[in-house]
Amino acid sequence: MRLSRYFLPVLKENPAEAQIASHRLMLRAGMIKQEAAGIYAWLPLGFKVLRRLEQIVHEEQQRAGHIPLLMPTLQSADLWRESGRYDAYGPEMLRFKDRHDREMLYGPTNEEMITDIFRAHVSSYKELPLTLYHIQWKFRDEVRPRFGVMRGREFLMKDGYNFDLTREDALHAYNRHMVSYLRTYERMGLTAIPMRADSGPIGGENTHEFLVLANTGESDVFYDAAVAELKLGDRQVDYDNREEVADICKEFTSVYARTDETHDEALFDQIPEERRRVGRGIEVGQIFYFGTKYSAAMGATVTAPDGTKVPVEMGSHGIGVSRLVGALIEANHDDKGIIWPEGVTPFHVGIVNLKQGDAATDTACEAIYGALRAAGFDPLYDDRDERAGAKFATMDLIGLPWRITVGPRGLAKNLVELTSRRSGESEEMTAEAAIARIAEIYAGV
Repeated sequence: MRLSRYFLPVLKENPAEAQIASHRLMLRAGMIKQEAAGIYAWLPLGFKVLRRLEQIVHEEQQRAGHIPLLMPTLQSADLWRESGRYDAYGPEMLRFKDRHDREMLYGPTNEEMITDIFRAHVSSYKELPLTLYHIQWKFRDEVRPRFGVMRGREFLMKDGYNFDLTREDALHAYNRHMVSYLRTYERMGLTAIPMRADSGPIGGENTHEFLVLANTGESDVFYDAAVAELKLGDRQVDYDNREEVADICKEFTSVYARTDETHDEALFDQIPEERRRVGRGIEVGQIFYFGTKYSAAMGATVTAPDGTKVPVEMGSHGIGVSRLVGALIEANHDDKGIIWPEGVTPFHVGIVNLKQGDAATDTACEAIYGALRAAGFDPLYDDRDERAGAKFATMDLIGLPWRITVGPRGLAKNLVELTSRRSGESEEMTAEAAIARIAEIYAGV
């Protein structure tokens, strides 16, 4: 993409309504525009990041054996009456009637609908285990939407649902989701800590939240510093191997880490004092095992091996995809702007032409731009007729992790400059070497 042809409505001043860094920077970088309280249009730059996150989630869910589908945003109130949640959910649910006077709602979650889909098509234990998921827009009518996409009313969410014959099978599905989530967040460049949590309106006896540590988080968290050092890294995981998956979950959950709702002061005091941490966290996902809470109420049964009909064991598992954009910025920014991790950046590298209109500089930039695209990369070429300072400010604001700067002085020595957004360090090298370095950096992403 050439910046002269792109839609990037950056703002020079900090918006008055933005209280936290991610909201301020998303507005300034032209990623979103507020259309109503807690409801945002995703502009091209923000939409690219959103789609990159969505793709990572899809890849890791399918790697774990989970099957994608797509459910509608609108749901019948009758399904929610079957489960007993329609009246219990509260004013956060947007309820309305259609032209035929049927009661409807804009889905805040999909346990009822997926259970209805399951019971219509699955009748035997031989069709289990089964995990279905989708990535879809949700709506919860927050009384005070704030912090931009971090606490909006409309949000993009991955929600998945497992169906299993036994409690042991369902707990393996729970563990499988935990490991797949850990890998998902690591690929995004985030340290998301699984913490014992409260199940809230979803229900269930087992639940963990995944929290990214940040001063602007909405949850108080208490944890052993050792948990923040744990990584999956390059481990190859066999998701069908119950013992292997359970061992990884034990590794990540045996170290103390809890939200304020489940915090145990006595257990916390047993941690060596130098490792005790108290902070705040941003919730970016949650997994639940709730047994037969929905299947029993809605008649989602299968024929067991002994011929009896039994309600299936279930769990639900969510990732806040749009919320992750804000969380990533909260964890990756400085006073100049955003600093995207390589795994989620909207463009792999920025190209800055220091003397637009100069034949040699234009030719060199076009060659680099073409070579990067031919190699499968997505560069953003700033070909505007702007002063150098403005171009650098824009690149710093939108946070591309790498920048190639091309100017007459460097070209006289057959050199360009490769700059890391995170460290600020620059190195002169040939254009060919810069392209090779970009390829090397992204080879491991």
